[in-house]
Amino acid sequence: MSDPMPVFDDLREESEELDRLVAELSPQEWSLATPASRWSIAHQIAHLSWTDNSALLAVTDPDGFRTLVEKALGAPDSFVDEGAEEGAHLPPAELLSRWRDGRTALDRALRGAPRSARFPWYGPPMSAASMATARLMETWAHGQDIADTLGVVRTPTDRLRHVARIGVRARDYAFGIRGLEVPGEEFRVELLPPSGHDLWTYGPEDAPQRVTGPALDFCLLVTQRAHRADLAVRAEGPDADRWLDIAQAFAGPPGAGRPPKGDAA
Repeated sequence: MSDPMPVFDDLREESEELDRLVAELSPQEWSLATPASRWSIAHQIAHLSWTDNSALLAVTDPDGFRTLVEKALGAPDSFVDEGAEEGAHLPPAELLSRWRDGRTALDRALRGAPRSARFPWYGPPMSAASMATARLMETWAHGQDIADTLGVVRTPTDRLRHVARIGVRARDYAFGIRGLEVPGEEFRVELLPPSGHDLWTYGPEDAPQRVTGPALDFCLLVTQRAHRADLAVRAEGPDADRWLDIAQAFAGPPGAGRPPKGDAA
């Protein structure tokens, strides 16, 4: 990325939008159950706060972050949930303040980082721009859980281009993490952005297998915030079709995803 500042700005705007959604919630609303199993709204914000602080540690104290990774390796199935659980028990005002302070500090650290620098993470090392892109994806996805819980329909923005890009780039990971053979050829992906302007396109124009649809629906799919059956994303080709069943934009084991709306009962 030649100029990382736009993604830093987009991350800040995405966080501020979510902040406005939760800032005036009552203590009872903070405890509402979200679509993520066993997670309340407080858990969702606590997780974002915890991960922002992990990213800040990676950027400012790589040795300290490696110690954190060692703890994660010792409890791979519970480490993330434990971080969310700890923060979720804070009073809402304190949790909100902690999230705000952490993301502000991370924003400052990312903007001040050398463009050539690579920082340790739970997967491959990441640049400041990649770190911000990953944080934006998570902020948007967990914000979707909160919006769904509150019955709020958010207006999608072209900030989703960052989420879509991660989703496309994570294609091979989604196959590999399930022990499936990775397709040997690229797919063509064509997405209609929320603005309705030029398509977002990825992969060769003449690729025999392709995925098309609204960018919002694709982002909901790859973050596993909606079931494929409820989205207007379409595939051409057997491997592309399989991908839409397993796509994930996040690191870690395969997620459980969301059931089709017809199965909600």
